[in-house]
Amino acid sequence: MAKRTRSTPWLKLFERGVKAITRSTVRAGRRAVDHAVASAAEAHRPPSGPGDWIAGVAVGAAGMRRFRLYRPPGLVPGERLPLMVMLHGCGQDARSFAVSTRMNRVAARERFLVLYPEQDRLANAQGCWNWFETRSGRAGAEVALIMAAIDQVCLLHPADPARVVVTGLSAGASMAALLVSAHPARFQAVVMHSGIPPGTAHSAMSALGAMHGRRATRPLAVAPAGLAAAWPPLMVIHGGADLVVSASNGQAAVQAWADAAGALAGAARTVQRGRRYPMTVTDFKHGRRTVATLVNVAPLGHAWSGGADRQPYSDPRGPDASRLAWAFAARQLRAGASKLK
Repeated sequence: MAKRTRSTPWLKLFERGVKAITRSTVRAGRRAVDHAVASAAEAHRPPSGPGDWIAGVAVGAAGMRRFRLYRPPGLVPGERLPLMVMLHGCGQDARSFAVSTRMNRVAARERFLVLYPEQDRLANAQGCWNWFETRSGRAGAEVALIMAAIDQVCLLHPADPARVVVTGLSAGASMAALLVSAHPARFQAVVMHSGIPPGTAHSAMSALGAMHGRRATRPLAVAPAGLAAAWPPLMVIHGGADLVVSASNGQAAVQAWADAAGALAGAARTVQRGRRYPMTVTDFKHGRRTVATLVNVAPLGHAWSGGADRQPYSDPRGPDASRLAWAFAARQLRAGASKLK
C-alpha cells in the first residue's frame, strides 16, 4: 500500500500557486479566444451607412484573395456605375480601409461602386501588397488577382468596365501604379496616396531604400516611354511630414508621368478649407490635358488625409483625400465621355 504523503505548508503554498497560474492561464486563453472571435466578427461587420457590403473572392495563379464591394443604395435596373478600386496599405484590410477613408460615404452621394481587394497575410505577414517583387513574378501575380476581382465585379454587378479608376495608400498606392502600368487601357485615372512610383524597386531591400527616397532605378523604367505616355492621368497626395515614405517619391511619380507625356508644371497654388491643413497643388499639363497633379500637404505624416478620427494611418486634420480622389477621377471620366461623343 502506497504511503500517503503528508502535506506541508510549503507544499500547500506550491499547490495554491499552481492553481492560481492555471486559472490565470485559462482566463488569458479565454480572453485571447474572445478577442480573436471579436476581431473576426468586426472584420465581417459592414461599415456604418446605407448600401450593401458584399463579400467576394478572386482566384488566380497566385492563389485567391478576398475582396469587399460597396454598392450604393437606390440602384436603377439596367444602369452601370463607375467603379473605384481601393487598395489598402500595410497593416490594413478591406474593412479598416473603408472605415478610415470613408470612401463609401462619397460613393453613396456621388453614385459609384467601390471595390476593396484584400491582401492575404500568408502572402505578406504585414498585409502589404508585394508591389516590389517584380523579378520573382509575385507582383505580377497579385496584379492579375486584382484584375480578376475587377472583371468579376464588372460581370456580376452594375459596374461599367469603361469607367474604372484606382486609388491606393502606401503599398496600395505603389500597387495601384503597377496595376496601371500593366493595364493602362483599363483605367481612366489613378490616385497614389503616400506611395512609391513603379520601376523604382525590385526587392524588399530596394523597396525599403525607395521608401526613404533612395531609388534603385529610374521611375517608369518598367515601361517604354510610348506606353508610359498613354497611362491614365495621375494624382499624387503626399504628406510633407511623412517619415515612412519620403515625400520625394510623390514628386518623382508626377515628374515621371509628366516627362513621359511631355507635360509641363503650372504655377503651384495653395488651398485651405476651414481649419484643415493647407495643401499646395501643382498641375502638370500637356496642352489642355492634365497629365498629373501633385497635392503636397506639408504637416501631414504617413496617414490618409482627412480620414476618420481614431483610426490607424488616418489624420482627420488633413484635406479630405477621398473627396479629392473622386473629384479628380470624375473629371477624367467626364473628359473620357466627351471624347466618345
